[in-house]
Amino acid sequence: MTAAQPLLDVRGLQKFFPITKGFLQRVTGQVRAVDGVDFTVAEGETLGLVGESGCGKTTASRCILRAIDPTGGQILYRTRNGATVDLATLGPAELRPLRAEIQMIFQDPFGSLNPRMTLLDNVGEPLLVNGVRNRRDRADQVAELLRLVGLRPEFMHRFPHAFSGGQRQRIGIARALATNPRLVVADEPVSALDVSVQAQVLNLLLELQTRLKLTFLFVAHDLSVVRHISDRIAVMYVGQLVELAPTEALFDRPRHPYTAALMRAVPVADPRVRTIDGVLGGEVPSPAAPPSGCYFHPRCRHAEARCRQEAPALREIAPGHFARCHLAEQMPAADPSQAVAAIS
Repeated sequence: MTAAQPLLDVRGLQKFFPITKGFLQRVTGQVRAVDGVDFTVAEGETLGLVGESGCGKTTASRCILRAIDPTGGQILYRTRNGATVDLATLGPAELRPLRAEIQMIFQDPFGSLNPRMTLLDNVGEPLLVNGVRNRRDRADQVAELLRLVGLRPEFMHRFPHAFSGGQRQRIGIARALATNPRLVVADEPVSALDVSVQAQVLNLLLELQTRLKLTFLFVAHDLSVVRHISDRIAVMYVGQLVELAPTEALFDRPRHPYTAALMRAVPVADPRVRTIDGVLGGEVPSPAAPPSGCYFHPRCRHAEARCRQEAPALREIAPGHFARCHLAEQMPAADPSQAVAAIS
């Protein structure tokens, strides 16, 4: 969906989890956690992937990393030597050389570091796995990585419990950068941090992206965070991609009712402003038994008979702006009073 050849091209990605019952554990259904997701990420770009908890965004990101095996679809990745491979079909031995090129920043900075290992071992473990056997060489590289993320090299002999949440997340970022990756999947990397620390970590990621020419797939549910860091934003709902657009175009005029509802639900930092219609009614459909037609129609105030019967396709409404909605052209522009401000 971008003009240049993408670094990552996800086509029809699916991940279904079986529902089993009885003593024999017979499969009686499927949880459609990711149900036909398509997007691309250009080299050097940050794509934000947003949605409610349980919408499938983390599952999609873990399929891309091959932390879990996808049920269907293609995950086309352009390697460092220019070849394009389908990550979805590769076995463990074929994936191993590519692991260094695709790394992850985890959500929980407290649970993602081994408390029994010093920073030298935590950050240096990817180097050890990828062939840096000399401990002195690893220590030199870990010291440089710590400087890169704003920490002092002498900290490498301390244990994770000696650091704050923001510092631990910087350590996690240093570990993700240890193998000189090209694509970094950031799974809600600031959601567990104080608001005062979130901007520091986000600005660090932007600085590192410019310096190291990184590409980010940034998974989050906070629209202000995503607006601050993303070039484009993809919105997911019940395992499907419902809207994909450049950041400012999405916030100026969301073309899917669910995206508009997410924006209305963000509280305004002004006690004199009263949020109108900020709460989205109804329940999130179960991915094990999604409704017919458009998955969002039971909660959509614009729904028509067509929406209940015919499933909409993801189509281009404006240049670079895609939406999965029959009524996308009729969606009004965003209300300026409900604008979502980016973190500064």
